Amino acid sequence: MINLEAPKKAGALINQAYQAAAEVFRPISRKYDRAEHTYPSELDMFAALLDGLNSSGEGGAGAAGVRRSKDEKEKGNRNGANLNVVLGTIEMCWGDVGLLLSMPRQGLGNAAIGSVATDEQLERFSGMWAAMAITEPSCGSDSAAITATARLDGDHYVLNGEKIFVTSGERADAVVVWATLDKSKGRAAIKSFVVEKGTPGFEVVRVEHKLGIRASDTAVLRFENCRVPAENLLGTPEIDTAKGFAGVMQTFDNTRPLVAAMAIGVARAALEETRRILTEAGVEIDYDRPANSQHAAAAEFLRLEADYESAYLLTLESAWMADNRKPNSLQASMAKAKAGRSVVEIALKCVELTGAYGEESLLEKWARDAKILDIFEGTQQIQQLIVARRVLGKSSAELK
Repeated sequence: MINLEAPKKAGALINQAYQAAAEVFRPISRKYDRAEHTYPSELDMFAALLDGLNSSGEGGAGAAGVRRSKDEKEKGNRNGANLNVVLGTIEMCWGDVGLLLSMPRQGLGNAAIGSVATDEQLERFSGMWAAMAITEPSCGSDSAAITATARLDGDHYVLNGEKIFVTSGERADAVVVWATLDKSKGRAAIKSFVVEKGTPGFEVVRVEHKLGIRASDTAVLRFENCRVPAENLLGTPEIDTAKGFAGVMQTFDNTRPLVAAMAIGVARAALEETRRILTEAGVEIDYDRPANSQHAAAAEFLRLEADYESAYLLTLESAWMADNRKPNSLQASMAKAKAGRSVVEIALKCVELTGAYGEESLLEKWARDAKILDIFEGTQQIQQLIVARRVLGKSSAELK
C-alpha cells in the first residue's frame, strides 16, 4: 500500500502554511486577480514571518534553495529542508499560487542563490528578493540556446541581451540572469549572474498582461552593456566542457519540484471545491464501489483524484531525494511533467463537472492559473525529453 501521508515532523509547518493560505491568501485571491499589476501589500508581514522560518532552519513555503554540503555526514534517510519547502508550497498554493509567486524574497532567483551560491555570496545576498531570468525571445525551454552574453572586462562582466517572461521581474530587488561566456563552447559556458536593480544598463521594458497568476508580475528585461561585479557570478567562472551544463541545471533540479508542488496545491484546491459542489448537488462519491458503477461525475472525480495522488507522490519523492543527497534530475523532471499536465486537466475537468457553479467559485480562476504550471521551469515537452534521455541513457546530441 502506498502511504501518501506527510511526515509527522512536518505537521506544524503544514498547519501553519494552511492557516496562512486560508486566512491570508484565499480572502484576497479574487481581489488581486482582478487588480492585475497591483502589489498585494497584505503579503509584507507574512513575508517577514517566512524570512524568520527560513533563517531559523525550520523551512517554509518559499524558494529557500537546497544546500548540499560535501562534509555533511548522513545518518540514514531523512526528511529535510527541500521536503519541508515542497509541503509548505502545496498548502500555500491551495490558497493562491499567484500570491505565493508575489511573496517578497521567495522568488525562484532566491532558490538559485540558495542552491549554488558560495557561502560568501549567500551571506551577501541575504534578505534580497531575486527573480530568475532565463527565457529569451528566441529561446524558451531549450536553455542551452541562450544568446545573452557576458564578457569579462576587468573586475566586471558586461551583460547584453533581452529576457522575457520574468516572474517578479519588476518588483524584485535583483534578477539572476543566465548568459553565456562563450557561445562557441555551448552549454558549459552558460553561467548565472546576480544583477541588482538600479544597475546602469538594466531596464524593465514592460510588464505583461496574463491569463492566470495575475497577482504576480511578469516582465520583459533588457541588458545593454550592463556592468556586473565579477563576484556576482554564481558558482565558478571556469568553463568545464566535460561537466557541461550540469552546474546551472542543478538549479532546475531544486526548483522543478517546487513548481510541481505549486501544481499539486492548485489541483487539490480544485478537487476539494468540486467535491463540495458535487456533494451539495446530491452526487455521492463512494470509494468502496467500482467507479464504473457510480454516477458519471463521481467516476470522473475518482479518476482525477488518482491522477492527483500519483503526481503528489512523485513530487515528494523528488524532494526527499534532494534532502538525502541523491541525484534527482530524472525525478524532478518526472514530477514537474506529471504535476504540470495533471493540474491542467484536473482544473479544466473540474470546471466541466461543476458547470455554472464553477464560474461562481474560484474554480475558473484556478483553471486559468494552472496553465503556466505546465510551462515555466521547462515545458511539458522538454520535461519528457529530459526523462527520455535519462531513461534511455542518451545525450542531448543523440536525442533531440
